Amino acid sequence: MSIRFASFHPVAIVIAFIIVIESVDVAATEEPRFELIDRWPDKNIELREYDARILAVTRMDTAENGGFSTLAGYIFGGNTAEQKIAMTAPVQTSMAGSAVQEMAFVMPSQFGESDLPEPNDPAIDLRPMSGYVAAVIAFSGRASASTAETHWKQLREFLEESNLEAVGPPTLNQYNPPWTLPFLRRNEIIVPINRDSLPETKT
Repeated sequence: MSIRFASFHPVAIVIAFIIVIESVDVAATEEPRFELIDRWPDKNIELREYDARILAVTRMDTAENGGFSTLAGYIFGGNTAEQKIAMTAPVQTSMAGSAVQEMAFVMPSQFGESDLPEPNDPAIDLRPMSGYVAAVIAFSGRASASTAETHWKQLREFLEESNLEAVGPPTLNQYNPPWTLPFLRRNEIIVPINRDSLPETKT
């Protein structure tokens, strides 16, 4: 009696390995805390109430990596305490075409404003943000400027149909490292909403 072992294509093995590693990384990465207010699964849209948080913010140059490397330098020890700070998700960026192009990392929730060391790089601003209500549309794949704009248009149309008032600019939020396979990527357009525009049953 002979025993035959299943064979797998090397590419399939690599993809499976990436999926496993990616799932472990995502599970271990802190994300901003929020309470779900309502959701529309068929549209990939949610209303959320976010807790307060602190952002490390910097201007982006023409290359997005410029902003990322600046902020990464801060959390990897480029600060007055030479302290390493855990990476969180998502990485938040201004939408293409915004007058001011910024990138932000959310600081871990364990830190209060007085707990964070000052950045060595003056291009970084530590910015406390109050809690707020937001409308969110999620999508997968590569978050190119055109793809993000398409989903922002869908979210705008939903807000208009639902009589929900945006009270700030939308941001593109990307949750995965750059080596993540496109179909595993999680992206969101998030825009703050006027709490008073919510239906009474949601306030």
